[in-house]
Amino acid sequence: MAKRNYSGRNIRPKTTTAEHRINEHIKVPEVRLVGDNLKEISNIVGQQVESEVYRTHILRDWARELELDLVEIAPKAKPPVVKIIDYNKFLYNKKKKEKEIKNKAAKTVIKEIRFSPNTDDHDFDFKLKHARGFLEEGAKVKAYVHFRGRSIVFKDRGELLLLRFLKELEEFGVAENLPKLEGKRMTVIVSPKKKKK
Repeated sequence: MAKRNYSGRNIRPKTTTAEHRINEHIKVPEVRLVGDNLKEISNIVGQQVESEVYRTHILRDWARELELDLVEIAPKAKPPVVKIIDYNKFLYNKKKKEKEIKNKAAKTVIKEIRFSPNTDDHDFDFKLKHARGFLEEGAKVKAYVHFRGRSIVFKDRGELLLLRFLKELEEFGVAENLPKLEGKRMTVIVSPKKKKK
């Protein structure tokens, strides 16, 4: 365990930059001690340490003796809750957990399918088959009709094409909105239906 410098000055970040108040920055007179290392603390300090309320300066002394930090983890509790731990290790583990949660969160995949206002039935069926596959895999499908030049006069045809597309995908997905014209594109987004367990 690395030696810490407790020669009067605090080598930890100031309260304005730290996520938690630690050591001398904990100003309240009493705090509640919690943690899974209470047995270890008891052995070092030579008395039975329970999860209960203690004078802050006593816990600060124990932390110093253990070469650890007194860290406030629940400042709004009455009295505030603290742990005697290695603050840097605590921050490292917290960031690691947050990263794991972020990685586990489902990433939304959006697949695009492009039509023209004059898409024939064979091409439509081919793209529809792909869209079904994407929705079954859990991806969203963004379908759009791209109008080139004067084909914008066929925007009704584009809208009917997208509405037919939505109708064909009813059992696989749900439209997030109705077809909407933005510039030279008419777009619709289809989300996969939640599978019944």
